[in-house]
Amino acid sequence: MSTVDQNQRRRRGTGLIALDPAAASPGYTLFAPLTGDGTVYLVDLHGTTVHTWHFPYRPGRHARLLSDGTLAYNGVLPDEPALFPMWHKYRGGVMLRAAPDGTVLAEYRDPLQHHDAHHLEDGGILYTGIEPLRGRDAAAVRGGVAGSEAEGGTVWADTIQEVDADGAVRWSWRAAEHLDRADFPLHPDYAREHWPLVNSVTPLADGNILASLRSVSAVVVISRATGEVLWRTEPGAVSQQHHPTELDGGRFLVFDNGVFRPGHDVPYSRVIEIERATGAVVWEYHDPARESFFAPFMGSAQRLPGGNTLVTDSPAGRIFEVTAEGYLCWEYVVPHFGGYEEAEVRKLFPAEPNAVFRAYRYAASQLPWLGAQS
Repeated sequence: MSTVDQNQRRRRGTGLIALDPAAASPGYTLFAPLTGDGTVYLVDLHGTTVHTWHFPYRPGRHARLLSDGTLAYNGVLPDEPALFPMWHKYRGGVMLRAAPDGTVLAEYRDPLQHHDAHHLEDGGILYTGIEPLRGRDAAAVRGGVAGSEAEGGTVWADTIQEVDADGAVRWSWRAAEHLDRADFPLHPDYAREHWPLVNSVTPLADGNILASLRSVSAVVVISRATGEVLWRTEPGAVSQQHHPTELDGGRFLVFDNGVFRPGHDVPYSRVIEIERATGAVVWEYHDPARESFFAPFMGSAQRLPGGNTLVTDSPAGRIFEVTAEGYLCWEYVVPHFGGYEEAEVRKLFPAEPNAVFRAYRYAASQLPWLGAQS
């Protein structure tokens, strides 16, 4: 039996790593370990767990608190087939809301849902799904590794659905209908099993939709009225990015992973603000030693009320906070490790990760029930 833990992340230490209480934003951080048993954790600035929720499904990406204090949770629907090798890694299928005590208040299912499900305040859900393209439709998708389609030559293309509180579809969008194949080709080193891999969707203040297209390295604004792309990042501006969100003043905050970043021989991740009007990067955070912060997949960023930014280095299970000047003032490493249940995913990710898709910080005023439970 080995006396040295072969899991590097666990060996380097977990829990609270750093805290400057004078600079960090007060509050509680929410996260759901991707290989966990369906437990969602809320920890304070000292890394102490102050509340948990327990669900019968492992996370189908993440959990988020809504303004009424309920928890929005996306879980993995059990016993579904692997549509392609990576499908079990990022699929979901169960979208629910729960009370602070874990009581499920509403649940909606779609076995083709993946990555993001943005629960709306009115009970609706905006989420990403997929549909199969075959024959000429599949061949029309450009880029990717030749011959790497899913079974039967299928390319699974993204859809976006919005359902109301009763599960009725009130808006939908299809990449196959609205994306120009020439303008949105797959990166040449990506498999052709999934195009363009939408990993984030969120409504904008003007009613349109902000989406992240990972495998084609583009953040886009989609017209709710017509489905057309109203805006996109310039080619090369972001690389395999995640989690764009809208800020005040017409800016977008983006977790820019940096895989295959043009013009850079050493990969690194960063968080950036992009000005919508000009496409210019007007703020950027990367580690002072750029190469020491690199998340090849997943990741998120949340702008906090005081101007700090909460960053989720997802594959490393590392959550940290930086000021506008780039000063790291809080760091926490998720201590919950485990392996993926599905054999298809274990082959691709054989270690026991502590990964989380996204983390969120909440002020005490947003959690009035927390004090009431003690």
